[in-house]
Amino acid sequence: MSRLSELLRQVALKDERLAADLKRETDALAERRSFGLNFERHVPEAVELPGRPVRKNDKVHALLTREKQARLANLRAIRERDQTDAERDELSRLELELRESNSVLWRVASVDRKAATATLTRSVVEESEALLQATEVPLDDLAVVAEFRDPIYPGLVSTGKVERGGPVKPYHAVINAENYHALQALLFTHRGKVDAIYIDPPYNTGAKDWKYNNDYVEADDLYRHSKWLAMMERRLRLAKELLNPDHSVLIVTIDEKEYLRLGLLLEQLFPDGRAQMISTVINRKGNARRGEFSRSEEFVYFVRFGNAGISPWRSDMLNEAQEGDNEKIRWKSLLRLASTGQTSGRFNMFYPLFFDSRTLSFVFAGEPIPDGVPAASVQVPDGMSVLWPIQRNGSDGRWSLSKPKFEEYLRKGYIKFGSKNGGGRTPYYLMEGQIAAIESGDLVVTGRDSDGAVELKKLASQRSPLTIWNQSSHSTSGHGTALVKDLLVDRAFPYPKSLYAVEDALRFAVLRNRDAVVVDFFAGSGTTTHAVMRLNRQDGGRRRSILVTNNEVAADEQKALRAKGLRPGDVEWERWGICEYITRPRIAAAINGKKPDGTPINGNYKFTDEFPMADGFEENVEFFTLTYEAPLRVSTNREFGKIAPFLWLRAGSRGRRIDDVSTGWDVAEAYGVIADLDQSEQFLKAMDDAPSVTHAFIVTDEDRLFEAMVRQLPAHVEPVRLYEAYLRNFEIEAGRAAR
Repeated sequence: MSRLSELLRQVALKDERLAADLKRETDALAERRSFGLNFERHVPEAVELPGRPVRKNDKVHALLTREKQARLANLRAIRERDQTDAERDELSRLELELRESNSVLWRVASVDRKAATATLTRSVVEESEALLQATEVPLDDLAVVAEFRDPIYPGLVSTGKVERGGPVKPYHAVINAENYHALQALLFTHRGKVDAIYIDPPYNTGAKDWKYNNDYVEADDLYRHSKWLAMMERRLRLAKELLNPDHSVLIVTIDEKEYLRLGLLLEQLFPDGRAQMISTVINRKGNARRGEFSRSEEFVYFVRFGNAGISPWRSDMLNEAQEGDNEKIRWKSLLRLASTGQTSGRFNMFYPLFFDSRTLSFVFAGEPIPDGVPAASVQVPDGMSVLWPIQRNGSDGRWSLSKPKFEEYLRKGYIKFGSKNGGGRTPYYLMEGQIAAIESGDLVVTGRDSDGAVELKKLASQRSPLTIWNQSSHSTSGHGTALVKDLLVDRAFPYPKSLYAVEDALRFAVLRNRDAVVVDFFAGSGTTTHAVMRLNRQDGGRRRSILVTNNEVAADEQKALRAKGLRPGDVEWERWGICEYITRPRIAAAINGKKPDGTPINGNYKFTDEFPMADGFEENVEFFTLTYEAPLRVSTNREFGKIAPFLWLRAGSRGRRIDDVSTGWDVAEAYGVIADLDQSEQFLKAMDDAPSVTHAFIVTDEDRLFEAMVRQLPAHVEPVRLYEAYLRNFEIEAGRAAR
């Protein structure tokens, strides 16, 4: 090691960056375990950022010109035996240029916006001399590169939303981004706050199913497994910090290509976790392989932290589910009977229920009226009829629930309407014990009726799931591929997970937590958000998901696009990416109950909760693209609009988002932001008047002013200093990535 240290010192005299890279590798070798999982960590991992404007001091790749790119794609399409000698020579030359463009990192010395060019430099060694090579390249032929040891300062730009959950429901978030950078960003918003992570990473089949440093990893790559482990390790280290250490679950699916190495990696990264591996049948017919056993299963790792346990369920996942007994679920009349106590007086429980006069569908509840005010004085809207809580003898009664509680129960499906009664239908509700039974799992929600009331089944007993699962609902072809086709018609996605398989896995992790935060940073077609929405519908939960997926275009589609001279970042290229073409429209279709062309989705959801897919879900979701900002512009409050979504996510992604503080301050339902501390008195009063706020973001560089504001905030409000907390988060993460 002393000889290596001396050589590194000599290298540092000529190239400090190269010396630092070499030292990092030798340090890793020195620390390598004698036993356990050993692999090359392939530092640095890097990613191109298409669409990111080129700035001075950026690292960039100098791309093939569009003309050369198109020519290369066309030459590759010619069968080798049909190529001329000239075409073979040209193909070899262009392939060499492509490899160089993907491997050589240049530094931007200057940018000429008027000429649309940049001057690039790089260090080269010739005859032991360090030289500076320079070249001028059109901006259109440059791609900014981010190495994972470099600090990034992310922003988020909203690209659309779907809102059917109303103001009560929080928002799911879908982020189009490189997942490593997105995980770094989520450490600012959700460090230690995530209840479950579900990921279905690339299985490393060698069939161009994932990229490392912008190149597909193929079956003949000698470093295929170590590249996969290096990629997974970096992301799982960040995921570890997102998980709530007191109560959370990590779920990872995998097949036989990497399940052994993954198990060792999880064991090394999460020594405090309690891991179990599940074998789950996903294809009962088996995937035939000549001369081998037909594969029918894959594997699911559950790693539990803190006091997290696995919730029992009606099925042990191997045998048929136990049916409940035939006891009928009794709903209680909403009309309070005289035998239940005092009936004189209205007590704010005398209010009208309005129904559609033609269909008798419930429409809304009116305001309570006090004693002495006749019911006839309340105006009935056109086309509606009304039902009051009137006793059989014609005297005033009252409902058993206040109007706010009635509306809460209605949203959760705990109000049921029976047969015709006067101007409406008789209302019923579930009692507290029955609601507790739903929460504990003793009563199972099997669906909802046409009014939205839950349909319930009583279980004979709860069962702990076994470590072998064999459920017809977990078929990838029947309830993954076919379901995506139902939603998106002519759009295909390779090997999507069964919706019900993801739903079952998450149920075991978050059944008892109706406000759980679920993250998936290998989001694929968006099955995880779809599954979370189904869980919410079954028990009235407010769980929210955060999905991360890039906008990678499928390998075969890339060939056709490159032949046209298109590149990542071009509008026509990006429209075919997984996020824009599959993930986003799939989630929108699931919520709206409509295909991308606007027609209703055919078919029904099955198994635990059966209802028409065209009904959709009462949920909210917003779609974002991750951007890369300049730290100086962020620190001087010139990019607030792109930082604003992070503040909203940190405060629970509920209610109105504060996108502008040009007036000095603003307070929404969940949080407040103040940029002008001269207006602190008004801001603090507004915070006091908003009991649901949980966070205050204070823009100041001065410790004294920040501390003064913190002392005056309500005790339950978490103070966050901008932009010190934001900038520091990403500088720390970049420093850790470099190690």
